[in-house]
Amino acid sequence: MLESSKVHRGAAIGANAIVGARVVVGREAVIEPGASVDADVPAYAVVRGSPARIVGYADSPPDVTEREVVRAETVARPTASAVRGVTLRPLANARDLRGSLSALEFGDLPFVPRRAFAVYGVPDESVRGAHAHRVCSQFLVCVSGAVSSVADDGRTRQEFRLASPGVGLVVPPMVWGMQYRFTSDAVLVVFAELPYDPSDYIRDYEEFLELAAGK
Repeated sequence: MLESSKVHRGAAIGANAIVGARVVVGREAVIEPGASVDADVPAYAVVRGSPARIVGYADSPPDVTEREVVRAETVARPTASAVRGVTLRPLANARDLRGSLSALEFGDLPFVPRRAFAVYGVPDESVRGAHAHRVCSQFLVCVSGAVSSVADDGRTRQEFRLASPGVGLVVPPMVWGMQYRFTSDAVLVVFAELPYDPSDYIRDYEEFLELAAGK
């Protein structure tokens, strides 16, 4: 490991792992033995391989199972998660011989979206998100394929395997979020409460923890 890399509290680096220069290893992250890391490792992430990729989080199962998948038929009403303010919400759904339709009524959300964007074509080893918002809420819907979304309020983390256009995840301000384990056909649509504002982003996890504790 090079001296110019930065390792935060509680991180574990396995035998024969290689950590590149200027790489930041987040708190409680785990670099498995023999891994070769040339990019920052998020807090609590478990990475493996050469080049290293995220295979799980410290308190999440390392392999995707059917138990993790959030299906529309299992979410009949807004359902609170273990993370403060984070809820699963069903979309209106209709299905007949012509196919299926999912519809989102903005009035059913705890905020009115003013921006929407889609995330797709993400390599399996890549991570999206890895930030919190100061005041902006978001609603995440995976309209194709599947993606894992981690929500973290500074005290509690929970992972959701989104795999249905009939259910979405509300993420309020001051919740750290990241998405990974994208399938090749995954399309994640995000509805944001506010227009894009770079000053609303908190991209450093340690700063986020300080702000979350103060709040």
